[in-house]
Amino acid sequence: MIDRNSEELNAIRDGVRALCAEFPAEYWRKIDEEKGFPEAFVKALTDAGWLSAMIPEEYGGSGLGLAEASVILEEVNRCGGNSGTVHGQMYNMFTLLRNGTDAQKQYYLPKLASGELRLQSMAVTEPTTGTDTTKIKTTAVRKGNKYVVNGQKVWISRVQHSDLMILLARTTPLAEVKKKVDGMSIFLVDLREAIGNGLTVQPIANMVNHETNELFFDNLEIPADSLIGEEGKGFRYILDGLNAERTLIAAECIGDGRWFIEKASGYARDRSVFGRPIGQNQGVQFPIAKAHIEVEAADLMRWRACEEYDAGLNAGGAANMAKYLAAEASWAAANACMQTHGGFGFACEYDVERKFRETRLYQVAPISTNLIMSYVAEHLLDLPRSF
Repeated sequence: MIDRNSEELNAIRDGVRALCAEFPAEYWRKIDEEKGFPEAFVKALTDAGWLSAMIPEEYGGSGLGLAEASVILEEVNRCGGNSGTVHGQMYNMFTLLRNGTDAQKQYYLPKLASGELRLQSMAVTEPTTGTDTTKIKTTAVRKGNKYVVNGQKVWISRVQHSDLMILLARTTPLAEVKKKVDGMSIFLVDLREAIGNGLTVQPIANMVNHETNELFFDNLEIPADSLIGEEGKGFRYILDGLNAERTLIAAECIGDGRWFIEKASGYARDRSVFGRPIGQNQGVQFPIAKAHIEVEAADLMRWRACEEYDAGLNAGGAANMAKYLAAEASWAAANACMQTHGGFGFACEYDVERKFRETRLYQVAPISTNLIMSYVAEHLLDLPRSF
């Protein structure tokens, strides 16, 4: 069982907090106002080695597990930052690490560890299929020593600040496979060569300062050795990375939840109305206390998911439940914090409205709460598939 208060994990917390102290609320507020990208923060996090935490030592990383990585992202959010600008490198790297060839790992992983390259993007979702991944229409057809890619993806994040991208495409038509999960393959696409040579990127403006895009593939040619793992088994490979993604997102939500609770509690202690601190009123106390309880409960499931994943077990159930509980808890904490601040919660200078928008995303992405309940019903409760 993971010791959540081990010397190692506490050292990680202290290290990340020290780095985040160099990027205070004013920094993130300015980035949000300008709809910019926190390049200085990402570089600092990379240079300090935090983004290479899970890359094995033989490739220049720290060789840590999902548990340690989850603490890194949790602390970024708890300090008022936004891990959504960096988390892709954490879970996308798993796909390469667990399924790539020796040559791919030897070439790319040291460059990812040093920061020479970034792997921040994964292209799975499509406009007409959404979470019905097995029906994706983007194709990759083998022609000699190349694959030719055609199709469209949507909600693909951080393409503008990534050198590489994981791409899921059909290599065998759906009508020709026995199981609908077969016939999909994953590729490592070099965005520096692809953009403008068959790949067009269209940014999507959205309510959160989250860099995301629509992608159009028009006869994009990629080398045959871009294939990761065995052709036709990409869907199974991608699930491994998605379980890591959901666990890390849970940790981010827990970080958000704790930020909201600390912010709300501090304001409730200091703000006086009718001659008494508003935190003395149960109507203010109880929502904050309830949010705290829910965040702490979600945290327990986060650690269970980390433990299962790092042990090499199928962490699908725990990862999905951790993401569900943490997203619900952070959203409840956000509402409690906003309500506690009243009108001041809408003022940008308090940062509540920014974090409020950021944590709302996780009710929808990277998997909606409804789809998680469907997963639990089918895979954990043996109920009939609902979709």
